[in-house]
Amino acid sequence: MTNTETGEVTGTKDKHYNIIWFTEACLSNALRMEVYANDAERDGDQELAAFFRRAQEESRKGAEQGKKLLASRLSG
Repeated sequence: MTNTETGEVTGTKDKHYNIIWFTEACLSNALRMEVYANDAERDGDQELAAFFRRAQEESRKGAEQGKKLLASRLSG
């Protein structure tokens, strides 16, 4: 695969694919942060759990932004 794929192989333009990938990565990270926060809580480390919860919230924000941007670009 080359670095110049423009949707001919995947059927999705790079810029749309990149938004989709970013959104999925944010959602996946939000799920991962839940596991990490639960691990920290189980070990009694509330500071670390709070850190992972903040990271999780930022990932959720990124996912929401990605979904909105993708929707606006696909509808136009």
